[in-house]
Amino acid sequence: MTTLTILPTATSVAVAEGDSLLAAMLASGVPLAHKCDGEASCGQCHLFVIEGRKGLSRISREENEILDTIVGVGSKSRLACQATLTGTEDVTVEVLSFV
Repeated sequence: MTTLTILPTATSVAVAEGDSLLAAMLASGVPLAHKCDGEASCGQCHLFVIEGRKGLSRISREENEILDTIVGVGSKSRLACQATLTGTEDVTVEVLSFV
C-alpha cells in the first residue's frame, strides 16, 4: 500500500497500486472536480505532485496534450485521472484552488 497525502487539507489515505489519483481521492471521500470520467479530455482534475513523482505512472502523450491547453501548468502538473499509483513510493499532491 502507498500513502497518498492530499494538500491543502493534509488528508492521508492508504491506496492500492494501480489506482488512479482521481479514483483514490474519490474513494477516500476527497472531492476533486472532473467532468470527463477519467478520459483525459477536460483537464479539470489538474493538480500538482509535490512529492513522490516516481510513485506514479509516466505521463502519456494524451495527458501532455491536455496539460498544454491548461493555464497554470508547471513541471509538477498531472491529471489525476491519468496518473496511476505504482506503489513504489508515497505520493503527496496539492489540489489547486484556481482550477
